[in-house]
Amino acid sequence: DTIEQTKKQLNAIDPLKELDDYEQAVNLRDSLSGKKKTLDPIQPGTPTKPYKTLESYLVLEKIRELDVQHLEFLWRAKFQGDPQSLVAVVPGDTFDVRYGHARANPTFVLPLPTADAQLAEADRAPADADTAPMEVHFVQWSFVGPKTTHCMITTLMEYKLHKEYARPHTTLSFHQELEDDKGIVLMSCHVDKDAAITPAESQILLLNLQRFYGAFRTNSDIEHQRVQLVRDFNSGSPGFSMEKCIELSQSLDN
Repeated sequence: DTIEQTKKQLNAIDPLKELDDYEQAVNLRDSLSGKKKTLDPIQPGTPTKPYKTLESYLVLEKIRELDVQHLEFLWRAKFQGDPQSLVAVVPGDTFDVRYGHARANPTFVLPLPTADAQLAEADRAPADADTAPMEVHFVQWSFVGPKTTHCMITTLMEYKLHKEYARPHTTLSFHQELEDDKGIVLMSCHVDKDAAITPAESQILLLNLQRFYGAFRTNSDIEHQRVQLVRDFNSGSPGFSMEKCIELSQSLDN
């Protein structure tokens, strides 16, 4: 057992270093075209604000009396005036699967087609899909409270530049206060208005976040491949491949 453990440690890789060549090529292209826009880092020593719970938005004593349909209506109405926000009501059992994988594997990378690639998608032949330029985004899960979970997404370039001070362009908050009695988790998502990413692009990242963290529970082979890739990334396994990540993110199968 000791020998096997030592072999794993010696063979472990840093997946972020494996992405350097790919990321440098993307950044060079964007810099030359003048399209790159980065967020200022969080300043060291900035006070950490208390995180928002569901009580920050709705009065728990009152909403516990409502059925799920009315709760969803209230939750969506709360954010409908904010074009930078995305909201969802997640079934509790679906969230539990995602939460379990996130606890065990709190970081990952997600590819996103660049704006040029998205515009050209309609004209691109299927055989050219794998050559579409991608930007890589870094995912970090944070378990800030007993009933609150955060997921922060930043560009991989900015994360490697600023580490823990990188400012996320997309922040998800999962509020679990109603899971036990209503069977739902309320999610809110905010996209920084100064980021070089739109809410529609963030929505693509959120879809793949669900797919790679097993939220759809299809028990299909491709779902198992996605979850395994997340595990490989977190364990430093040589089995992680950015090319495979891009391939599985573009697959239409769940």
